[in-house]
Amino acid sequence: MTKRLQVLLDDDELQAIQELARRHHQTTAAWVRDVLRRAREETVYPEASRKLRAVREASVHAYPVADVSTMLAEIERGYGDGPPE
Repeated sequence: MTKRLQVLLDDDELQAIQELARRHHQTTAAWVRDVLRRAREETVYPEASRKLRAVREASVHAYPVADVSTMLAEIERGYGDGPPE
């Protein structure tokens, strides 16, 4: 099933796109569809395995933790003139 997509453009933008479509011997709609398809195909998404590996590697380290209110208080104290209490 096909769906309609409405995109609002300034007059100058539309004229530039129409000119590009003419140069490619295409209708404006066909040119826009082709450009959107290429953009979608060229978009690179990181593999989930890379993200999972990073989480696993990070989980073996011992990072300092505290409840949120304690961490926020420590951060605020750090903005002062002296060292934290």
